Amino acid sequence: MADTLPERLHLARQQQLGHAAFLELVLSDEVTRREGRSAALRAAKAGLDPTMRLDTFDDQPDLTYDRTLWSDLTTLRFAEAGTGVLILGPVGVGKTHLATALGHIAIRRRLTVGFHRADKLFTRLRAARLDNTLEAELRRLTSIDLLIIDDFALRALDATQTNDFYEIVVERHRRASTIWVSNREPAEWLGLTTDALLAQSAIDRLTSGAHTLVVEGPSYRQRGRVTVDPRNEVRHAR
Repeated sequence: MADTLPERLHLARQQQLGHAAFLELVLSDEVTRREGRSAALRAAKAGLDPTMRLDTFDDQPDLTYDRTLWSDLTTLRFAEAGTGVLILGPVGVGKTHLATALGHIAIRRRLTVGFHRADKLFTRLRAARLDNTLEAELRRLTSIDLLIIDDFALRALDATQTNDFYEIVVERHRRASTIWVSNREPAEWLGLTTDALLAQSAIDRLTSGAHTLVVEGPSYRQRGRVTVDPRNEVRHAR
């Protein structure tokens, strides 16, 4: 409240606001501040990068994706319906940023969110097996309104990971939304698992009714790259 008080006092004098109108303005600022702080804390608990929001996404003209679909995804109608989302594309095009931005929007809507990189999530589940807390961990994952799994199928899944993949999909299917972020198409995932039947069952459920956003374009990481041409002239990649 103290941060905005001088500005509000100036505005009150300028617009000749009454005491009631001034108090309403100051209280509104305080509510906004508290809501923002609460959202930031919940986003941090969810594992969301605070810099990857909708307003910070660098939507370059050379990025190709269905912007109409993306606009619809930002309404979170998919989360209300309990349907899944696939965000696919090559490395560095902003897939993680888009998924995280949806997570921040969900946080603002008071939904519970969990963001996990696939390899770290599988490591966490493996550890849960060792201390007999696997069921509790799976219940936690099932109860989250919006689960975001990043970098899925970046490498092959062993037998335990394949089983965990199946369990996550089955437990959340048509109950809660999951966003899967991957560099590979679902058709490629099958060859990275150890049990084709189990994996196919999971993939069929996962893709059934899911929204698929394919992002293509140059890597963000290469845009600011400094290069040297044969004439020894330094150039900055765009």
